[in-house]
Amino acid sequence: MAARLRGLRLAFAALVVGCWLLPAHAQLFADDDARKAILELRTRLAASDEQAKVRQAELNEQLQTLRRSLLELNGQLESARAEMARLRGSNEQLLRDVSELQRKQRDLAQAVDDRLRKMEPQKVSVDGREFDADPEEKRQYEAALAQLRAGDFDKAAMAFGAFQARWPASGYGASARYWQGNALYGKRDYKGAIDAFRAFLAKAPDNERASEAMLAIANSQAEMKDKAGARKTLDELIKAYPKSEAAIAGKERLAALK
Repeated sequence: MAARLRGLRLAFAALVVGCWLLPAHAQLFADDDARKAILELRTRLAASDEQAKVRQAELNEQLQTLRRSLLELNGQLESARAEMARLRGSNEQLLRDVSELQRKQRDLAQAVDDRLRKMEPQKVSVDGREFDADPEEKRQYEAALAQLRAGDFDKAAMAFGAFQARWPASGYGASARYWQGNALYGKRDYKGAIDAFRAFLAKAPDNERASEAMLAIANSQAEMKDKAGARKTLDELIKAYPKSEAAIAGKERLAALK
């Protein structure tokens, strides 16, 4: 459009110059044609100028539209970048959360395994006997024994009694009755001690502590001033377990009672 407009203007200028250069006699015949040509060129030039203005306006409008589109696109790109940054941050947080959850699951699984192991029966050996014991059963027995060793005979006697009630079929049963007898003897409950030792002998006559239990019965009887009963128990001890250390001590005790 601009090139065409320039062409029209050059043609118009050439026409004007040509008119001036014509001879005088020729100008008389050419004036009307020249004026017509000039008017036509002016009209065409004005139309071209108007078209150029319209085209320029269209181009300006298109340029403004393009600029707005570019601005909108830039805004969308910035929004997309911000969203990507947010998602990246969310993903990183999610990965941290998943890692923390996995760690907690491992810790929980380990805690459950440890708890299950603590609940599993354990192999124990007491007074030459080996058997499986529940962890809580073992703990309660050892707690009662610790009280006896600490000299707290009242609590030890009650603890061994509670243990037998809680675990009537326990492999610790014979030992619990024996040590309960010692705790009762320590607190000078001689009758209770005799009952505990006799219950022990009735349940475990072949136990390695059986001879000691009989000697303890005799001592309890002696403390109760039952010399006849003590002598009878000592005789039974010497006959039943003649080679035991308790039998040797029983002989000395028997001699002292006569």
